[in-house]
Amino acid sequence: MDLSDVFENLPDPGSYSFPDYTIPQGEPVMPIAVTDEELDAMLNLYETFAAVDPTGIDSNPFLATTTEFLQQTFGAPAYRPDEQLDDDIAAMLNDFADDLGGAEMGVVDATPKHHQTLYFFLVSAKGYHMAPHIRFDPDPDAVETLYRLYQRVTEQDYYLKRPSTVLE
Repeated sequence: MDLSDVFENLPDPGSYSFPDYTIPQGEPVMPIAVTDEELDAMLNLYETFAAVDPTGIDSNPFLATTTEFLQQTFGAPAYRPDEQLDDDIAAMLNDFADDLGGAEMGVVDATPKHHQTLYFFLVSAKGYHMAPHIRFDPDPDAVETLYRLYQRVTEQDYYLKRPSTVLE
């Protein structure tokens, strides 16, 4: 499938809202089947995605110096939203790999945080690909794999993992 076809199917960020998973007495999870090949494709996509510098700070010494000056002058933290997303994606992939446990295929427990991370990973990948100043040409099969996993999570009903009872 072509990248533009995959990105065309994404929900519009302006109209998309995440379901409310707030349920007392337990952790809501959506169990989905994942293969080792899918996890490898997502890992390769993540490595390509994390190597992109959307801010241009790493490649532009003037911008890096200006940013550092503003941080020192105004005490602003050295925080970049893309770094937080990279950390969230890495944590999600680690959780999925732990749940898979080296097997060829298994069931992983996707949490509401994983649902959000998958969505933001897809939307950010689309943004990187469409931005004229960023050269991001990921493997279309990897993006399609990411989209299929995202669809599995959104189509799956959730249940409570480790539910607590009235007696606890």
